[in-house]
Amino acid sequence: MASGEPACYGRAIMNPQFEELDYRKTRLGELILQRRRVLALDGAEAYEVKLNGEYLMSSLFYAAEAELARYGLGALKGKNWDVVVGGLGLGYTAAEALAFPQVARLVVVEALEPVIDWHRRGLVPNGKKLTDDSRCAYLNADFFALARGAGFDPELPGRRWDAVLLDIDHTPSQLLNPAHADFYSVDGLRRLKNFLRPGGVFAMWSNDDPDAAFLETLRRVFGNAEGRACVFDNPLTEKTSSNGLYLVRAPEETPA
Repeated sequence: MASGEPACYGRAIMNPQFEELDYRKTRLGELILQRRRVLALDGAEAYEVKLNGEYLMSSLFYAAEAELARYGLGALKGKNWDVVVGGLGLGYTAAEALAFPQVARLVVVEALEPVIDWHRRGLVPNGKKLTDDSRCAYLNADFFALARGAGFDPELPGRRWDAVLLDIDHTPSQLLNPAHADFYSVDGLRRLKNFLRPGGVFAMWSNDDPDAAFLETLRRVFGNAEGRACVFDNPLTEKTSSNGLYLVRAPEETPA
């Protein structure tokens, strides 16, 4: 557990449809993992994460998180890929990435140690799958600080990766922490580019559909960028919802 993050493994809340699995006070505020029965969906079970009272994620809505891995890794060639996932959440991006047999190593960077602990303890549906896979490692660190510094492998500064898949902030402009803002600038993305192998990919999730201004920023750095909406069924509204996905490719090395 990170320093200053006292454990409080669930509080007594009398509600037969609701169970608080974990409650922690973190450096970002109050973090809660809860499980509830959704009566509108015939009692279907949902796992939900809240930070300072705001819903961050739900197991009812993970289509775009899983598609992030398929979108990014589907653009790679070859095999024996080294992959970084920024943001663990409920583990859907990491789990989908591990479904690719070409993945040799997967490092999941997560700033909040309790989220890693949920997976190691099997409190969330993907926890055992990720923890038991020898290719998968958790790194309790600030993704954005690592991107500003020596990269995503503390033992090998400057290490380059085949893919970086990011799902942390709501959008490139709606941030969980204002300190993340520089990552989405030309300079921040150039630093990230240095950690990609030739032909490697950077893919990113967004709560909103792709933003034209951010796509242009990506093109300035990588020379290419694409974005698309991931449309999925919303079981609560009985309509469709959508999230955005971004994808860029690092240039291939030019033969000498």
